[in-house]
Amino acid sequence: MVNGLIVLRAEACQRIYGDEGVADIGRRVHLLAAPLTAEDVAERPDLLAEAEVIFSGWGAPVLDEVFLAAAPRLRAVFYGAGSIRKMMTEAAWDRRLTVTSAYAMNAIPVAEFTLAAILMSLKQVWHYVRQGQVERKYPRRRPMAGAYGTKVGLVSLGMIGRLVCERLRPFDLEVLAYDPYVTSEQAAGMDVKLVSLTELFQSCEVVSLHTPWLPETEGLITGELLGSMPTGATFLNTARGAVVREQELIEVMRGRPDLTAVLDVTHPEPPVTGSPLYELPNVVLTPHVAGSMDRECRRMGRLMIEEFDRWSQGEPLLWGLEREQAARMA
Repeated sequence: MVNGLIVLRAEACQRIYGDEGVADIGRRVHLLAAPLTAEDVAERPDLLAEAEVIFSGWGAPVLDEVFLAAAPRLRAVFYGAGSIRKMMTEAAWDRRLTVTSAYAMNAIPVAEFTLAAILMSLKQVWHYVRQGQVERKYPRRRPMAGAYGTKVGLVSLGMIGRLVCERLRPFDLEVLAYDPYVTSEQAAGMDVKLVSLTELFQSCEVVSLHTPWLPETEGLITGELLGSMPTGATFLNTARGAVVREQELIEVMRGRPDLTAVLDVTHPEPPVTGSPLYELPNVVLTPHVAGSMDRECRRMGRLMIEEFDRWSQGEPLLWGLEREQAARMA
């Protein structure tokens, strides 16, 4: 049995692993202590000196040179959440630690949220809800795209974008996508047509953003793109707020009351006090809930236990990460 620790925020431990998950880990790993926070473990170099594996999640310790020097036997980290950007350092990559993440499981609820939001958007549900509340009477119908022969656009075909494609397949929709890293052959295998970003916004009734926040993607979605959308179209963002030029989005929403923006993420998050995003009648805000929430988080913890089983038996990890791959997911 290898020696191990569970290190993350206390509330995150309960959400991701829970008592059952901690017990399952304890049946596989000689736990050197009860679950600890990053601050706790920093004060226990004696535990770090013996640890060979760490199970973690939100609130993970930063694996910098100081931490690694205190953990000379550490071989693998099982991160029960999405991005490992805040945890990993160049020193950790240089150490060639085995690192795996539950980013794939976190993608599932985002794809589910996106599917629901797309279908609701095609039926103009957001408009009817607002109209009924403001006018305090039964809402009037207006033209809508519906879910037959309609074009839906996806910006980026990473893990989440591909899961959205899978979930859209049963519907009579034409799915377009923009992703400069995907080939036409790969897109055809997903029943997706690759187009330019300009064509995507000009032709789709719903555009859903799934681009990671990277230096080259910051501000990718401009007001010009948003303003080119068809009458009654919806823009959906479950990615990161900084990928959108927010002030330009606000101006477009002011000038195009026929459009709708459904924003699960903003930049900053939450929006500053007094932001027009709180008041614009065609903006729908949700508080970053598309990803794993509450009970859904246990799916991520279970995946990390399964990954440990593969690692301990010398089998290939399904969701192991390398330096370059992790950088693209930041």
